[in-house]
Formats: sequence, C-alpha cells, structure tokens
Amino acid sequence: MSEVTSRRIVLQPSGVEVIFAWFQRVISGYCLLFGILYWIKLIGFYPGTLWRFDLMPVHWQVAAVVLAVFFPFAAAGLWMLASWGPVIWFICAVTETVMYAGFPELFGHRLLIVVSHAAVAVLYVVFRVVIYLQKRPVRH
Repeated sequence: MSEVTSRRIVLQPSGVEVIFAWFQRVISGYCLLFGILYWIKLIGFYPGTLWRFDLMPVHWQVAAVVLAVFFPFAAAGLWMLASWGPVIWFICAVTETVMYAGFPELFGHRLLIVVSHAAVAVLYVVFRVVIYLQKRPVRH
C-alpha cells in the first residue's frame, strides 16, 4: 500500500446523520400531504364552504395559495436533503402557526398543527446540535 493510499480519509455519514436524513424525508412526506390537502381546498374537491377557492374568505384564499405552493416545494427540498428545504418548511410552519395560534378567530384553532410544527423544529435543532458536536475538532 502506498503512502498516499494509507492517508486517505473515508468520509462516511455518522449514525445520527443517517437518522437525520430519514427524519427530513419523513417530514418531507408530511409536507407533501399538507400541500395536497391545500390543493384539495383550492380545486374544490370536497363540498363545503371553505372547500372551494371561490367561496373562501380572502384571508383563506391567500393562506391556501401560499401554502399549496410552499409545502410541496419544501417537501422536494427536504427529500433531496437540500439546504433550502428546511428554510421553506420553516416558512410554512411559521405561516400555519401564525394562522392557527395568532388568528384563531379567522382560521380556527388547530393546536395539533402548532404543536407538531414546534416539535419538528425542536427535533431539527437537536439533530443539528448533535451533528455539530460530533464534527467539531477535539481539543487537547
């Protein structure tokens, strides 16, 4: 074995990085589901007052259009493990949190969605901190 070959460093993802990648892909699936649900509202697939775009109040029209576009976009970014995927997800999460926690009289009160976004954000931060701690150089 030559000296150059023996000094090669093989970069392999750690177990936490692999789990983090799958975590992002699971969240990607949820984003795609939420995007599809918003598209169902927009195209009027189900009967009901808020289930057709032309019958929605203006605040719902704006929110539904934005989230119907952003959620699938976030899903694609998270699935590809792109750096912009979590950013777009964060925009969606903040938008829904503001909708349901900030304006429940307009959008309704959906605590489960707010809590789930908060839990995903906390898990994301924990993963990033653990990965950072694993990768930082050891000081002697």
